[in-house]
Amino acid sequence: MANDYPLRPPPPLLDNACALFLDVDGTLIEFADDPEAVTLLPEVREAIGRISDRLDGAVALISGRPLAQLDRLFAPLHLPAAGLHGHQVRGMGGDTHAVDGRTATDSDTSEWLHAVHQQAMRFAHGHPGVLVEDKGRSLALHWRGAPHAANEVRAFAERHIGGNTGYRLQPGDHVVEFIPEGSDKGRAIRQLMQQQPFRGRIPVFLGDDLTDEYGFDAANTLHGWSVLVGEREPSAAVFALPRVRDVHRWLQENAD
Repeated sequence: MANDYPLRPPPPLLDNACALFLDVDGTLIEFADDPEAVTLLPEVREAIGRISDRLDGAVALISGRPLAQLDRLFAPLHLPAAGLHGHQVRGMGGDTHAVDGRTATDSDTSEWLHAVHQQAMRFAHGHPGVLVEDKGRSLALHWRGAPHAANEVRAFAERHIGGNTGYRLQPGDHVVEFIPEGSDKGRAIRQLMQQQPFRGRIPVFLGDDLTDEYGFDAANTLHGWSVLVGEREPSAAVFALPRVRDVHRWLQENAD
């Protein structure tokens, strides 16, 4: 049985010089077979809102979900956020900036990704439990509902990334995603840290998955705090909280 207490110490409480960056799935909410089926506990939403008020708005969501999904999930909160693993970045002013692939044009990538999407749907039809999630500029293949298909899903993704230099594969917890090259959560955190109200603060990033390692590296480089949710190894995180409910408790303590 896994140890309930990770070797890393828990993070201290936030002070008013911090900026808080939060992953969503696996950090604030438990994973589900269908990513659209999740809900955020009202008390967690309220705690995040109170922390945002205390930090003068220096709280942002850093997620693989599109911004539109984040806004629906966190409404009525409308926070600064990075969606699609940093491909979409929205600062305090509400302006959204996209990071394009290094070489592929929008039309080229959309046609290529559309073709991959169609093939992925046919693949999923032959593998019950595999879920294809269309995120617009990215595409995710989930196998939480079909754990036996993990190797086949990964092999499908490896075959279809091919020589497309505008996209890369991002593995995660029971998922692999086709995401635009140059997009990652660390880059998003660094971009937000150049803007008010984040500039000059101590970045604190909470995340659980492989996708969050970019964010941990960014927080560490910027002399901030990196907080792993769970016990996954290896990880660049310095602090840890064992479970999602421990994150909720920590947020409540910081909101009081």
